[in-house]
Amino acid sequence: MERGLQEEICRWGISDADGVRAWQRETRRGRVTDRDFDAIYTTTMAGVLAYENLLDHGACGDFFLDDDNLSPRPHSQSMDESSVPESVGVFEGPEKTLEVCFLPGVGKERGCRDLSRAQLDVMLTEARCTILSHISNAHLDAYVLSESSLFVYPFKVVIKTCGRTTLLRCVRPLVDAATKAAEFGGLGLKLEWVGYSRKNYAFPDEQPSPHTSFGEELAYLRAHRDVEKDADEDGGLDRSVGGAAAAAAFDGQGYVLGPITGDHWFVYVADQCERPAASATERTINIMMFDLGEDVRDAFYLKPGEKGDLRSAARAMTARSGLGALIPSSSHLDDHAFAPCGYSMNALCFESYTTVHVTPEASCSYASFETNTALKGYASLVKNVLAVFKPRKVVLTLFADEAGLAELPKHATFDGLPKLDINPLGTYHRNDLSLLHVEHDCVCMMANYSLHDKNSPHRRRDSPYRDVDRAGHVGSLQ
Repeated sequence: MERGLQEEICRWGISDADGVRAWQRETRRGRVTDRDFDAIYTTTMAGVLAYENLLDHGACGDFFLDDDNLSPRPHSQSMDESSVPESVGVFEGPEKTLEVCFLPGVGKERGCRDLSRAQLDVMLTEARCTILSHISNAHLDAYVLSESSLFVYPFKVVIKTCGRTTLLRCVRPLVDAATKAAEFGGLGLKLEWVGYSRKNYAFPDEQPSPHTSFGEELAYLRAHRDVEKDADEDGGLDRSVGGAAAAAAFDGQGYVLGPITGDHWFVYVADQCERPAASATERTINIMMFDLGEDVRDAFYLKPGEKGDLRSAARAMTARSGLGALIPSSSHLDDHAFAPCGYSMNALCFESYTTVHVTPEASCSYASFETNTALKGYASLVKNVLAVFKPRKVVLTLFADEAGLAELPKHATFDGLPKLDINPLGTYHRNDLSLLHVEHDCVCMMANYSLHDKNSPHRRRDSPYRDVDRAGHVGSLQ
């Protein structure tokens, strides 16, 4: 590529709209290669932030990253919030999940639990969601959000958001507030682990940047390396803790579990943990359920007289759905109802959380049940959850430390569950199983199940939503 053109295009990384337009123009002419774009986009955080700024002001957005090879592809409109149309009757229920961990024993004793409400609000504004309520115990704080949940431990933060939220945009304010040195108003923490995961989209065209594809998400996460490196080189270590280590904590890899032609799970992990692997024994199971039973969906709609008190309505939903029986009686529960339908719940039991989210609309009915409770097996939990929600299709995911899995009996996870008999509902047959070891000691497992019964033994298997045609998205990494 010509030197003059390269300089012009690289002005994009300095927040120059002319540079963006130059890149778009020359791409159409075939003068900018995929490799050029990858270098410009993924190696400068300034470029990413500039791009976001231009998107927010409608200055660009004709191109964004393709799913498979990070190459640009045309798009008809800008990707800011106002320009992404809301489809009638559909909602992206499956959550995006971000987990950020810090080195225990470094910085303030309460760690992230010392983040103020104002700091959390700033962070969540970037993700386009708000706090509705919260509960706490001696170990963690749990927040019900307008779109899913937030969990704050002293040295770990877990955020789950659904719909058209921009979850990854909250990474920067979170890391800044946590790693800034205490004498400069921060928590003085040291970043050591970043993880991000989500199921493939059912409605990818609804997603705003930086979530239009997994390729774009990877580029956005990796771009944070440069902010930390620049801070290190410019003497920023007097303001943040471990700039070089923080940069490495964003030098992760992306993975895909499950069939590309069906339901699959994207995972990003950047692991810079230097502690002994045996010291980490966490494991989190997520049960994602689609095409819920009609009586189940009805339980999560407001009934006459419930619209005036959504907290009371939530308690009624918890009771009439049977969901309350799934939560240990010793748990501290925070449930929330939405109008005219919908439900969210967080429950805390010592160091563990359970979170449930329900989207009951017939065109896109979905429910998720996630917990990091250290169970000795998962068959009973999964069966009990399926008996409550009666889904047609199920996606199970497990994210675990190797030492955590070693605590379980053999075949206590999905590899030991080829089918699930739920009387009188029917039998869920496992369609596929994926297992992957990532980074140093992380294990990811995913399994797809579908319900076989006398009434519909050959239910179609290529879509989690009963009334949505995803044929156009089969094989895409979205």
